[in-house]
Amino acid sequence: MTKILYAKDYVEKKTLDLKEKIKKIGFSPVISIIRIGEDPGSSAYERGIKKTSEKLGISVDVNSYSLDVSEDKILGKIKELNEDEKVGGILIFRPLPEKFDEEKISLALDPKKDIDCMSPLNMAKVYAGDIDGFIPLAPKASFELLKHYGYDLKGKETVIINHSNVVGKPLAMILLKELATVTICHIGTKDLRKHTKNADIIFSAVGKAEFLDETYFNEDATVIDIGTSKNSEGKFRGDLDEESVDGKIKAFSPVPGGIGSITNLLLLENVINYYL
Repeated sequence: MTKILYAKDYVEKKTLDLKEKIKKIGFSPVISIIRIGEDPGSSAYERGIKKTSEKLGISVDVNSYSLDVSEDKILGKIKELNEDEKVGGILIFRPLPEKFDEEKISLALDPKKDIDCMSPLNMAKVYAGDIDGFIPLAPKASFELLKHYGYDLKGKETVIINHSNVVGKPLAMILLKELATVTICHIGTKDLRKHTKNADIIFSAVGKAEFLDETYFNEDATVIDIGTSKNSEGKFRGDLDEESVDGKIKAFSPVPGGIGSITNLLLLENVINYYL
């Protein structure tokens, strides 16, 4: 029987823990968002942050701009938020307009308020093996969910299907610290099944809905599904064809109800920790 690794219990416990932290602070923490344009994905992410923030008692400061905003204006806003002691975290939605220098924007962020780990300084720490500070949220959420369900990663054969700076690479650093054996697959991988079929745990962030069926896994495999995209029916689903693998693998995290449920809480935890 395949176990479904729902995030509900983790989310409930983490929510209570964060509310206790806010009580110790004694006032409402503030997250500041910088959004340029009206990208549907960013708008949905913003709504999710607002919803979670409301439950916790966190104030959300949204700074929205049209696509023709100047880079200097955004840099000025970042400087203002860096210097505002009431603000515990700054989140800049990406992708940025093509005319922007993303490196310049990310370097302008105060590393202590860089809750989405955009700053090269924080990313450099991650690649040096320091995963105790800011780290991209999806990798951290994946590890938190496995830890919640009692997984021991030491010696496990793991496969990551993604090699980006926000998922694959930081996730590899987490797994290496836990002494897992790590294989990273990507668009250049010639035989994906060869790798996934021999893995104990597979982390997928392909972004192709219901792409991975039962032919990719062995019966003892656990799949952590990080991808989210619309399927042929227009519904948001993960990379995993859940119906296909049900009863044929050991466990998987669902979409929705899995990794995505955790990321907003971890983002806001970064905000709260600024004040402690």
